[in-house]
Order: sequence, then C-alpha cells, then structure tokens
Amino acid sequence: MAANSPKFTNVSCADFAQFQEALREMRMIDDKIIYNLNKVVPTTSFKGQVDASQKCEGFYNELTSAYSSRERVIKRCISEVSTSINHLKKQKDQTPDDFKIMKDLRKQQRELRLMQSELNIEEVVKDRTLKVFHEKCRSHYVPPKDSL
Repeated sequence: MAANSPKFTNVSCADFAQFQEALREMRMIDDKIIYNLNKVVPTTSFKGQVDASQKCEGFYNELTSAYSSRERVIKRCISEVSTSINHLKKQKDQTPDDFKIMKDLRKQQRELRLMQSELNIEEVVKDRTLKVFHEKCRSHYVPPKDSL
C-alpha cells in the first residue's frame, strides 16, 4: 500500500496503537528494500532490456514520498497530542485534585515522548534504507544532494 494513500493521511493520533500500526505499514517499503531493489535493478543478463537509471530514480522518488508522508503524520500527531496536553494542564490547574485529569495527562505525556522518539527511529530507518539504495543504484542513479 502506498505511503501517501488516504488510509495513511487519516491516521488517528488519539489511539497510539493505531498510530504505531500505521507507521509499521508505512515502513514496509523500507523493510522490503532489498526485494524492491532486486526488482528495480537488472542483473547483468537483463541490463540492455531495462533502463536501470529510470527505475532507480522512480524508486528513489517513491522512497522520498514515503519519508515525507511519514514525517508529516508523526509531526501532525505530535502537534495534536501537545495541544491535548496543554488543554489537560489547564484543566489540572482549575481542578488540581481531579485524579482522572492527572492520569490522562500522564498518559498523553508518555504518548508524546513515544511519538517524538518515532522521529529518531525514522532517521535510523531512512539512513539504513538509503545506504542500501546507494549500494544497489549508485552506478545507475545519483540522487540530488538537496533532495533529503
């Protein structure tokens, strides 16, 4: 499934499990990088039949699209949860003895930290994938320096 499909643009930030599942599905392109590159880059016997530079460029564009989609989802969720935390803090200031508000606030803060850590995870996944991409496609396509 494409990383920028409607399913992934409507990721719910309120349900952390759904958020994680959506990211897992969106990262499938990275998980299957070797398989995808083996499909894209021809073996020596098929070199003349397939334009490897065009295929590598197309796959690179697909990767960059996936990266920007995932980053948008993560940052949107971080923003939504931060807004929710601010709202809960205001409620807590008004009713400091409300146990439910305190519990919700701690839960939201924990989820915010986990979402923020997803940005770091995203960098690791992206670096690993681009390293493999470079190894397979370096003789066929060199991405622009400022593209990522």
